[in-house]
Amino acid sequence: MWSLEQVSQHSSPASCWVILKNNVYDVTDFLQEHPGGAKIILKYAGRDATSAYEPIHPPDALEKNLPSSKHLGPLSATATQSVADDQQNRKKTKDEVRVEEALLQRPPLGRILSLADMEAVARKVLSHKAEAYYSSAADDQITVTENARAFSRFFFHPRVMRPVGKCDASTTILGYKSSIPVFVCGAALAKLGHPLGEVNIAKGATTTSIIQMVSSNASMSPAEIIAAAAPSQPLFFQLYKNVNDAVAEKRVRDVERLGYKAICLTVDAVVPGNREKDIKSPWVMEDLERGSPKLHVEGEGTEDGDAVFGTAGALIVNDDRDMTWEKTIPWLRSVTKLPVMLKGIQCVEDAVLAAEAGVDGILLSNHGGRQLEYSLPPLEVLYKLRKQRPDVFDKLEVYIDGGIQRGTDVLKALCLGATAVGLGRPFLYAQSAYGEAGVVKIVRILEREIITGMRGLGAASIKDLKPEMIERVDWEPLPRAKL
Repeated sequence: MWSLEQVSQHSSPASCWVILKNNVYDVTDFLQEHPGGAKIILKYAGRDATSAYEPIHPPDALEKNLPSSKHLGPLSATATQSVADDQQNRKKTKDEVRVEEALLQRPPLGRILSLADMEAVARKVLSHKAEAYYSSAADDQITVTENARAFSRFFFHPRVMRPVGKCDASTTILGYKSSIPVFVCGAALAKLGHPLGEVNIAKGATTTSIIQMVSSNASMSPAEIIAAAAPSQPLFFQLYKNVNDAVAEKRVRDVERLGYKAICLTVDAVVPGNREKDIKSPWVMEDLERGSPKLHVEGEGTEDGDAVFGTAGALIVNDDRDMTWEKTIPWLRSVTKLPVMLKGIQCVEDAVLAAEAGVDGILLSNHGGRQLEYSLPPLEVLYKLRKQRPDVFDKLEVYIDGGIQRGTDVLKALCLGATAVGLGRPFLYAQSAYGEAGVVKIVRILEREIITGMRGLGAASIKDLKPEMIERVDWEPLPRAKL
């Protein structure tokens, strides 16, 4: 049993203890190994760090990264009560007050008619840190904008006089049934937006019979998430491969044992993208609490190495940067019998290589515009693949993500040959704004829009959506008026 006074004596790099959920841990030796850098841990050295730890780390993170000898034991009853009192009496930040007020002012869920409506509510109720992390993208955020804008360049050729009284939007993804051709893309840190995080998404996906892809960097453990889904509900696992093959193999075998149905290997995020909005977030919060921006003092300002990571960029610093077609795919096949999808294909050439490598599916994705600025919108890559190598669609399943906001966006991708589309941010926004009910709501919105669009196109089922139903159009700019 530890007292707060005893813990407080260990508040330096030479001896660093922290309190997490009323238990004491010695993290001195872990400081230099922490992917997010030592600074964030030292900020809480000798005191309670639970509020900073929980939204970002799954509960088993300490067991995986800290030897049992460093688990020092629980706080005393007196210390536990003191921590609870401090938390109860802690003055709320200006951002916390704003979030509480915004939650009270949310419109009824019935007034949410589109994914854009849901996002607008979420941006108001999210903490600044969460909003910055979810919405941030690489560099000047041009790619994330173009991902969505790409859909405006494709127009339909609807067919009429076709029976669409009965319209079925269901499909299969890697052999597993889905009520609509939409799945939840792997996205990290859902607990930043809601205490139940990925569990909200799992329950909403179960209710609506769609598939959830769970990120390696989820803020809840794979076991917690799959436990929240129905036994019959398939979940896929998004793998960020660790540079250590043994560590990566253990993760794959663990999720296979838990019952995950496919491995989605991420190939477009070997280094963190330059997400400046996310990186700046702590400074914005400091200035908000201070009431004025911090000004430069002559002589200050040696570069802070921790700052470049942002909220979650550090999560991939130990990932494999030397993956190859010749080595990595055979390795993954050797450690699992599950279907393999590659997440992050960004050109026709790599789509062809994926087909030759014998994977089961590819997800055309530029990581939501969060990695390499000016990477081509996935819809444009899908269009090029359809034009240049239509044979690839016969060898594996093709999916896209990035910029999808409407049911018609989904249909455009399907007309070009995609099996289904993935959405990441919309599900984070939905569960942040309304929890599990928000997840169900946006699936129902997409289902309605997809079926309405299919009927307008003259397609009674997914297999009726054909490439000839869509055309890429570059409108000429309006001529400028002569003076």
